[in-house]
Amino acid sequence: MTLGERLAATVALCALLALILSVVACESRDTKEASAGAQPFSTFAIGPQPGPDRGLPRAENPYANDKTVLADGRRLFNWYNCSGCHGDHAGGGMGPSLRDSLWRYGGDAPSIFASINEGRQFGMPAWGTKIPRDQIWRVVTYIQSLRTPDEPDPPR
Repeated sequence: MTLGERLAATVALCALLALILSVVACESRDTKEASAGAQPFSTFAIGPQPGPDRGLPRAENPYANDKTVLADGRRLFNWYNCSGCHGDHAGGGMGPSLRDSLWRYGGDAPSIFASINEGRQFGMPAWGTKIPRDQIWRVVTYIQSLRTPDEPDPPR
């Protein structure tokens, strides 16, 4: 076997080994995420959807108009450090204000849930694998109470 043939065989072997390692790494990450409560599929339309035009199911907020969860939603907003980016009373900081009426990705409950769950470009991380869906809905309910008479602990 010539030096060139040995070199080609070594390169091919290294490429095969890299492919095997990447497949194994992907499988172990998927298993870890699934065990952490990750949702493998989203029920929210984020970006273009393949296939023919069709309406995707819209998730409904189980706490819509439930004023008893507002204080807990505020507590979770601070607990998960949403206030670290959006400000203590969601007035903005490093992240955008949640108190105004300008919403890049939509201010309705399913859109807010999708933003928290799936994340958005320009800095909003995906929290869906770290925060239970029930708690995300409580935070959504709190966010939607901002600038209303029902808002718990409004800014002074």
